[in-house]
Amino acid sequence: MRQFQILILPWMANRNTLNRRKGVVAMFQPGTAHTVVPGAGRSVELGVASMRVLAGGDGETGGAFTVAEFAGTAEGPWTVPHLHRGFEESFFILDGMFTFTVGEEPIEATPGMYILVPRGTAHMISAAEGGGRFLTLMVPGGLEEMFFALGRLGPEAIRDPAARAAVSARYDSIPVSS
Repeated sequence: MRQFQILILPWMANRNTLNRRKGVVAMFQPGTAHTVVPGAGRSVELGVASMRVLAGGDGETGGAFTVAEFAGTAEGPWTVPHLHRGFEESFFILDGMFTFTVGEEPIEATPGMYILVPRGTAHMISAAEGGGRFLTLMVPGGLEEMFFALGRLGPEAIRDPAARAAVSARYDSIPVSS
């Protein structure tokens, strides 16, 4: 029996066809906008900061990416040193000052600055006095679920290496030595 591969081009298929095809990412419905008004979106309190998902998950992006806003007033580390083997993370600073340690390099991040952390690269985030806000793009999506799991553990779990290790292993977030 002869087998054929079917190529489905996004502009030639409807959303239902894309959803049924394994390995083909279903994105937003063409001709519609995805909007999140201020204060809306899935959110979680993480102690040092809060996270609000603007777009993410299988229902909104087909798991292709997640965009989230992190905001907080805490000074000091917001994360433990960690890496992701299967995710790129990028950050756009909205308010405040942060130190992103990417590999061995400390980067002083100020509003308007963009930072890309490639897969497999150790990194951590610390906030200056007063905290701040940044947008994060996680590719592919799904890493936001780790933050929701950490939020269920309590307000200091994100900075506690033991608590974070218990959750993060399920989400490709691997704590590393600083």
